[in-house]
Amino acid sequence: MRTVLFIYLLTTALFSSEIHLTKQQADYIAKKVWQNEGAGKDKYLVWWNKGEDFASLGIGHFIWFPKGHTERFREVFPMVVAFMQKKGVQMPKWLNPNTDLPWQTKAEFFVAKKQKTKRYTELFSFLKRTMPQQAEFMTERLKQALPQMLGTIKDPKKAVMIERRFNHMLYKKNGKIDERGLYILLDYTNFKGEGTLKIERYKGQGWGLFQVLEHLDEKNPNKYKAFADSAKAMLSRRIKNSPPARGEERWRRGWNVRLDTYWK
Repeated sequence: MRTVLFIYLLTTALFSSEIHLTKQQADYIAKKVWQNEGAGKDKYLVWWNKGEDFASLGIGHFIWFPKGHTERFREVFPMVVAFMQKKGVQMPKWLNPNTDLPWQTKAEFFVAKKQKTKRYTELFSFLKRTMPQQAEFMTERLKQALPQMLGTIKDPKKAVMIERRFNHMLYKKNGKIDERGLYILLDYTNFKGEGTLKIERYKGQGWGLFQVLEHLDEKNPNKYKAFADSAKAMLSRRIKNSPPARGEERWRRGWNVRLDTYWK
């Protein structure tokens, strides 16, 4: 079993949270995230982005690696499959948490997509009918984000700060869940990760939720804009630190448009 999948299942067993989604909220978040990731278009449900060595699936464009692939980014799709399996969701018989991406290269993938092969068609249908469950998975992942981040911090004062800022985004002043804050935390965690993996770094610096909260301006009266501004700064730093061959500058505009949905 893949290490990342084991860690996910272990943390799910150890931690719990008050975060729960109604069906209406799950549908709402699914549509919002899907609009961000795939412009709400079916053709992007099973996709392979330019300049990447892996496929992106579902409303969250969950990363799935071909066999033997190694990458600095967290492979999330096997975690999605494990979640679906645990929930008893019907899946293609050939799909399980240990299944590798059926196509080894981007060229192979687009041939299968064009020909609408059985595995491509079954995978597409599975992802199309489970959008709310995919949103539920992202909520489950967010539940683990805070304890995961706190587990990496040695300084107690910093741990208190990160927890305070996480809750500042998640809750309203009356203690109820802030639906927009929930969407922001959930979307960014899905978008750029928790920020806790040491391999998800350029020049030793990350760009995930942890780093955004670390640099958040709590004095800004508009917490949504404060989060977006901090995220833009972290992603700008990522672009600056990234290997030139990756050409990450081409993503800046699209990333910023996405982040502006957090407060506009």
